[in-house]
Amino acid sequence: MLDTMTKVIDDLSEKDVAFADIRQESHASTQILVVNGDLRRFSRATKAGTVARVLIGECWGMASTSEALTAEVCKNLLSSSAKSAKANAKFSRKNLDFSEIKPIEKSVWQESKVDPAEVSTEEKLEFVMALDKGQKIDDRIVNTNSVYNDAKRIFRLVNTAGSRLEWDELRTLAIVQPIARQGERMHFDYNVKGGRAGYELIQQIDPDAFSAECSKGALDLLTAEKPPSGKMTVVADGGISGLIAHEVCGHASEADEVVKGRSFLTGQVGNQLGTEHVTMVDDGTLKEASGSYPFDSEGTPASRTMIIENGVFKGYLHTLETAGLMGVNPTGNGRAQDYNRRIFARMTSTFFDKGDWNDEELIADTKDGLYVIKAMSGMEDVVGGGVQCSALKGYIIKDGEATQLVRSMSLAGKVLEILKTVDAVGNKLEFWGGSCGKGEEDFLPVSSGGPLMRAEMVVGGG
Repeated sequence: MLDTMTKVIDDLSEKDVAFADIRQESHASTQILVVNGDLRRFSRATKAGTVARVLIGECWGMASTSEALTAEVCKNLLSSSAKSAKANAKFSRKNLDFSEIKPIEKSVWQESKVDPAEVSTEEKLEFVMALDKGQKIDDRIVNTNSVYNDAKRIFRLVNTAGSRLEWDELRTLAIVQPIARQGERMHFDYNVKGGRAGYELIQQIDPDAFSAECSKGALDLLTAEKPPSGKMTVVADGGISGLIAHEVCGHASEADEVVKGRSFLTGQVGNQLGTEHVTMVDDGTLKEASGSYPFDSEGTPASRTMIIENGVFKGYLHTLETAGLMGVNPTGNGRAQDYNRRIFARMTSTFFDKGDWNDEELIADTKDGLYVIKAMSGMEDVVGGGVQCSALKGYIIKDGEATQLVRSMSLAGKVLEILKTVDAVGNKLEFWGGSCGKGEEDFLPVSSGGPLMRAEMVVGGG
C-alpha cells in the first residue's frame, strides 16, 4: 500500500505544487452500553478511506474517498486536489514554503499486551455487566450506566518531502455513572479509566471496587451542602486544573486561531502571564495517554511543546501551515478527525506541569477555601480569555482541613487573572482520557489532567 502511494506522489508533475500528501486510514471500534442491567448498545463499526492534499501558493486543495486504495484512486484524488488548489490560488497573496520539511521513513506499531480484537465479545459484555451490577450497592441507586469502548486506527502517509510512514493508535475506555435518589434529591457520580493501551487496561480494573466507589460518591452527594459563593481561594484537583488548561490556554494556543487574530494569546510570546509556579505544556508523547500518537495527520512527529514556562508564555501549537506562516517549526499538532475532515491545530495532552507541593501539605497550608474535585464540563472564551468550569463536588477547607462535602459548583474568571494568583502546585500528575471538539464538531481523543493547583477564582452554583 505504501509503495502504491509513494509511486503516485513521486509521479506528481504539477509544477506549481509546493507540497502534497496522501493519507490512508482504517478505523475499527467496539462500543457496549449497559443501562440498569439491560444491554442498550453493542456495536462494531469499521470504516476506511484515503485523502490527498495539494498546496499551491497559500491554498490547499483536498479530496477524499472511501474506495479501495489503488494507484488510479490516488491519482484521481491528487488531480482533484490540485484543481481545487489552483482555483483558490488565483487569489493567493503569498507562497508557503515547506522546503525545510525533512523526510521520515518509519513504521511505529503500538505495543499492547492484549489486543481487544482477540478478546471475545462475551468477555467484554461480562465485564460491562459486572460494572453495572457493581454500582447497585444501595436501594437509593436508581439508575446505573456502564460503558466500554475500544478503538483502533491504522494510518499510512506519504508526501512530496519524501516521507513514508505507517503507524497505529489503540485506545480503550471504561466508564460508570450511577444516579442516586432520596426523596426529591438526585445526584450522580462517575468514574473513568481509559488510555492508549490494549485490553490489559480493562483487565486491571476490579469492576466491583471501581463501581462501588462511584456509587458511594453519588450517595454521599445526597446529603452534601450547597457550596459557598464569591471570589475565594480554590484548590483545584488535577481534573479541574486540566480543564482550565485545556479550555482556555489550550484552545487559545492553537495557532490557526492565532494567525486569524482570534485568540487572546496573540502576540503574547515572551510576556509574563502567570506566577513563577505556572508551567503549562502540551505533550503528545506521553506513553499511555489517550491524546498521544507517534505522528499527527500531516506526518509530523508528536512532541512536548512548552506553552508557558515559569509564568512566561513561550509559544503555540502548530500545523505545517501555521508554522510556515509564523516562521517556526511545526509541533506535531495538525490533526483531523478522519480522512473526510480538514486538518486543524489541535491539542493532545494539555496540562499544567507539576510543582513542588505534596498534595496533603498543600491543603494543610490553605487556611480557608474550597477543595474542588471531579470536573464535568467547561466553556472557553478564546477571544476574551474567560473561562467557566463546572465541577461535581468539593470540600470546604477550614484551618487546613477538608471538611464539609459540597455539591455542584462552577468556577469562573479571566484566565490571566487566575494564573497571576497561582501560589502552589502539587507534585503529582493524573490524566483521564476524553475527546475534544473544534467548535461543535471534529472530535478527537485527548487527555486532560494535571496536578493540584491553588489560585483565586469566582465560585458559584449549588
